[in-house]
Amino acid sequence: MADFLTIAALVLLLSLLLGLIRVWRGPGAADRMLAAQLFGTTGVGIVLLLAVITDNSALFDIALVLSLLAAVAILAFVRRLKLEQSAADTSSLSAKTDTEAIEKEG
Repeated sequence: MADFLTIAALVLLLSLLLGLIRVWRGPGAADRMLAAQLFGTTGVGIVLLLAVITDNSALFDIALVLSLLAAVAILAFVRRLKLEQSAADTSSLSAKTDTEAIEKEG
């Protein structure tokens, strides 16, 4: 049983590596956000597997804290993305208003 769990932990580590590649090469913010969520979820899975393999109950608490931190990190990332988009919308609206004013004068 421990061998199977160890192999599962290694597969999850491989998944983290692939997620790191997605963060590095990701074309957009959404790809990076999903990869960050993958880090949190996979990290919790690895810690839980290690808790079962080593029979260490303290690792369950660590997994709980890690899952809460991952949720907070995603909320912060989404808020930052939303603020950036609203700033971009505001600047494009300002530029559009300036263009309309120039057209009315001319």
